[in-house]
Amino acid sequence: MKLFQCQCCGQVLHFENTECLRCGRKLGYAPEKDEMIAVEPDGPVWSAALPDGSLPGTMPGPDRWRFCKNWELSACNWMVPATKEDAHDEYCLACRHNRTVPDLSDPGNMEKWLKIEAAKRRLIYTLIHLGLPMPVAGDGHPEPLVFDFLADPPDAAQRVLTGHADGVVTIALTEADDAIREKMRTEMGENYRTLLGHFRHEVGHYYWDILVRDGGALEPFREMFGDERADYGQALQNHYLNGAPPDWPLHFVSSYATMHPWEDWAETWAHYLHMIDTLETAAAFGMHIDPDIDDEGEMSADIDFDPYRVRKAERLIAAWMPLTVALNALNRSMGQSDSYPFALPLPVQEKLGFVHRLVSSVRTGGVATPAQAAQ
Repeated sequence: MKLFQCQCCGQVLHFENTECLRCGRKLGYAPEKDEMIAVEPDGPVWSAALPDGSLPGTMPGPDRWRFCKNWELSACNWMVPATKEDAHDEYCLACRHNRTVPDLSDPGNMEKWLKIEAAKRRLIYTLIHLGLPMPVAGDGHPEPLVFDFLADPPDAAQRVLTGHADGVVTIALTEADDAIREKMRTEMGENYRTLLGHFRHEVGHYYWDILVRDGGALEPFREMFGDERADYGQALQNHYLNGAPPDWPLHFVSSYATMHPWEDWAETWAHYLHMIDTLETAAAFGMHIDPDIDDEGEMSADIDFDPYRVRKAERLIAAWMPLTVALNALNRSMGQSDSYPFALPLPVQEKLGFVHRLVSSVRTGGVATPAQAAQ
């Protein structure tokens, strides 16, 4: 995630900010401009504020905005151009993918939902910058990207499970309860479990449908990840009965990735998004990794590039690995667990390269051909 700057007073702004701490103006993120904009009331809408505090005028244009409808609930800080009059555009580019939200009259649900929305906006930011298709319900696409955020039923007879099916990403509300999520992480023997990680993993299943299944990349996918036609239910049962193969760290990014080719893809996809977003953050802060005792440069990296515009995955990975070592060391200095408790053996790096080529091909003019994906 990059840093932003208030156009009125020059204050550094962060993605989650809703008000400038220096000049006090309201802030909104405009995805069409990829800017955090300081705004002032202008009748029924908001106008971008000028450095002297005056308004740019009352003529409709790209500098007049409406906040997302979820802004009224303190659940979103994104904006929609005021020139858009369609009721569909009451919601921003991120929130229009919501199909179901929990009962917000319950204060506990509201608190959890706000955490889910914050993670979702980071996900959508990344998908926008990667240039990936994000069809919404009603657009005519056979498989729009839809989010259901569900609470367990009152009788708790069957708890909600986080997952994906036919374009619908379901996030269990309990995942926004830090104590419950940590308990589940421990019980399942996981090193990492976060809301953002869930979003990135589950949306990976969605983009398997869009980019691999429907994009003509099944054969190279099978060569890299295995045959997805293997029985998923049987694979799931086998995984929870017998666990991962002993040598899984040599070939997979996580033990769960060994379960089925679909899960290997989704885990790899999630780690690709981890890498892209964190590298953008590191670049925004001008991070330079150069330990004095690293004579051979294996732990060094200059993160001075835009990861969304890097052609070769090798460059991303070469910067990512030293950065994660530094992040983990910093976390340990604060008495925290590793920020990135994963290793990237060569087979995983090759899978990340596959994902990168497939994603890059979308930005440059369409879904990759099998030959492009396999390069």
